[in-house]
Amino acid sequence: MGFTPLAGTRAPVRVWTDPYTIEAQAARQLRNIGALPWVQGVAVMPDVHFGKGATVGSVIAMRQAVSPAAVGVDIGCGMSAVRTSLTAADLPDDLGPLRSAIEAAIPVGFAMRDDAVDPRRVRGLEQAGWDEFWRRFGTLDRRVAQLETRAQRQLGTLGGGNHFIEVCLEQGGPDDGRVWLMLHSGSRNIGKELAERHMAVARGLPHNTGLPDRDLAVFLAGTPEMDAYRRDLWWAQEYARRNRAVMLALLGQVVRDAFPQVGYDEPISCHHNYVAEERYDGVDVLVTRKGAIRAGAGDLGIIPGSMGTGSYIVRGRGNVDAYCSASHGAGRRMSRGQAKRTFSTDDLAAQTAGVECRKDAGVVDEIPGAYKDITEVMAQQEDLVEVVAHLKQVVCVKG
Repeated sequence: MGFTPLAGTRAPVRVWTDPYTIEAQAARQLRNIGALPWVQGVAVMPDVHFGKGATVGSVIAMRQAVSPAAVGVDIGCGMSAVRTSLTAADLPDDLGPLRSAIEAAIPVGFAMRDDAVDPRRVRGLEQAGWDEFWRRFGTLDRRVAQLETRAQRQLGTLGGGNHFIEVCLEQGGPDDGRVWLMLHSGSRNIGKELAERHMAVARGLPHNTGLPDRDLAVFLAGTPEMDAYRRDLWWAQEYARRNRAVMLALLGQVVRDAFPQVGYDEPISCHHNYVAEERYDGVDVLVTRKGAIRAGAGDLGIIPGSMGTGSYIVRGRGNVDAYCSASHGAGRRMSRGQAKRTFSTDDLAAQTAGVECRKDAGVVDEIPGAYKDITEVMAQQEDLVEVVAHLKQVVCVKG
């Protein structure tokens, strides 16, 4: 559909949805971001909604600056997926035991492991760089030094909120019924702790005085504060990637135990809360994707819907107007509190019919009705990505 400019901003703010449908709080956030002197431009995804610090579903390109609150507290949050050789015909009618086996293998919610993961003991897990990765923990902000053991024990754990693990079936096409494994998680508590410490530092810097929103405080290139943030940011983004890799390997082993004949394709992985160094129109920028994936030409990505509506595997079209980005999911259309007030457990059961998942009060805030229509979101970004596969979950594990 192409983009619509958002009026009243200093830097160009390009919107891949009807600007008049954006909630007032989110529109104010976008205008505040577009007013910052360091911003080169902003691309607004069709799943846009109000968020802490910056709008979820926004791509912010800054010159020589980055806002830690715009990145958010779940640094490196993202998706991983892998296609299996199994088909729907291989799955049993009762998927409850498979869900239970997944929940036994991968801690969810606030749970953590009794001991740190030993990569050598996880079949199918990449083996490179683990020792060097953990050595770098000692270079992080000294205020998180006491959290190393917790970070090690949380590696390979899901977390709560909208994080999930799913078994999905491909819909339509020559591979109709093919089984996929998918999960959504990030950098767990250590990412949050690092983010909050740097956000507090940024708010106190003199060049951030008088900003339209104190949560948009930035670090500037060439300063010790920026160097410290980028060091911790890159590490947390790698932690998130490795966290998903561990879980995907463990998930693969659960499925292998149940179906010894299974084979796996090459996994797909993408961040959707992160910073990258990129270049557009001859200008080097730091691109913050908060609730957005990179969709460069040929890039494979994952765009999930809600726990009852399905997801998409996509290939990027490399649209530079959007800073080579696409949405990270359906996006919420109501807050968690509003969802709990609006829907019941009976509604949840009805909207997740046919999915083996929790259907209790603890996950009502994740009900499909609390999210935007993923098919509409996909239709609004046809110039950003092409659909490779449409998936529908049959098992969903929530924290």
